[in-house]
Amino acid sequence: MKKAIIAMSGGVDSSVAALLTKKAGYDCAGVMMRFSACPKDESDDARRIAESLGMPFHLFDLSDEFEERVIGKFISEYESGKTPNPCIECNKYLKFEEIYKKSLPLGYDTLVTGHYARITRDASGRYLLKKGIFTPKDQSYFLYALSQEQLAEKMSVSRSAIAKWETDKGLPD
Repeated sequence: MKKAIIAMSGGVDSSVAALLTKKAGYDCAGVMMRFSACPKDESDDARRIAESLGMPFHLFDLSDEFEERVIGKFISEYESGKTPNPCIECNKYLKFEEIYKKSLPLGYDTLVTGHYARITRDASGRYLLKKGIFTPKDQSYFLYALSQEQLAEKMSVSRSAIAKWETDKGLPD
């Protein structure tokens, strides 16, 4: 059976991504990143949603990686007169790299997030990152640095379908 780890925040977007992935036939687990500055109870919503979907839940402490790869880079870039975006670095190095690496020994080889974006293929087979169908929530700009391999898993979902799943499962706002 295909196994997917779902990066969960406890919000609707990642919860619907978890539901869709389960409905697609994957054996799923939820995961949330934790940093030393974040209170432990912030994971309660994500854990509750994972459990309500019948999925195990993991909390990965990425405090050291966050300090080194996000905060350290932010400070260095800022001090050199640049305007860094720590969210992009966090997504690239922690969410899409570190969570994936830590998921492999657990048997999960697919990483799913609730980002609003689409991935298509052109005639040559190359993957293309495109704006989300529901453009007011488009988050494709956070995903610009993903590799072809990372873009390989794709799913396009309409806003009306998401609203239906949110209502049927009673997922939180």
